[in-house]
Amino acid sequence: MRKIESAQELDNLLKEDKAIMLDFYADTCPPCQALMPTIEKLAEEYKGKIDIQKVDVHKFPKLRTKYGIGSIPTLLFIKESEIVDKTVGVIAESALKEKLDNLLHA
Repeated sequence: MRKIESAQELDNLLKEDKAIMLDFYADTCPPCQALMPTIEKLAEEYKGKIDIQKVDVHKFPKLRTKYGIGSIPTLLFIKESEIVDKTVGVIAESALKEKLDNLLHA
C-alpha cells in the first residue's frame, strides 16, 4: 500500500485498467487510524489483485473536493477508471473483504 504523492500520480493510476481502492484519510482522524490496521492487512492479502492507495485529505484538498469526500475515512472502489462503490466511516474487515471481492468481479 502506498500514499499518493501528487494529483498527477493519482491521474496516472486511474488511467490504468485495474482494480483500485483509494483510502481518503488524515493522520489526525481517530476513525482513520482505527481502520488503518485492517487496510494494511488487506493490502497485503490482495497484493497483485487490487491496488490499494492512501490519499491524505490535508495534503490534497482539491482531490477531496473533486471526489466529493465529506467525512473520512472514505474508501472509493474503482474499476476501469469508474467509481463502482464507496464507504464512509469505519467498516468491519469482513464487510471490506466482501467489497474488495466484489470489486475484483465487477
